[in-house]
Amino acid sequence: MSLTSTATHLVTLAEGAEGGGRHQSLEPIVTGAGALAVLLLLLWITTRFNRDR
Repeated sequence: MSLTSTATHLVTLAEGAEGGGRHQSLEPIVTGAGALAVLLLLLWITTRFNRDR
């Protein structure tokens, strides 16, 4: 099995060629807002534990 045929097989598998259907993806704005919220929460937690005493 050559590298080219393996790559072709993996791409076909990743595309879901067997079912042929496409799934609905999340909205980019929802994904970005969720990521921003998580990062701000982590920043807030980090600053809470890093206070000078």
